[in-house]
Amino acid sequence: MRKLGILTALAAFMLCLSACNTVKGVGQDIQAGGEAIDNAATTVQKKL
Repeated sequence: MRKLGILTALAAFMLCLSACNTVKGVGQDIQAGGEAIDNAATTVQKKL
């Protein structure tokens, strides 16, 4: 019974770690999208 509890806790810990990486990746994608928009706006502004 104790092993089951340890395995359950370990599985929950692994899920938490993978979720953190997923959220971090989404944040990086959003940041890259914002930088692309900023670069496009700067390019258009320089042409005017």
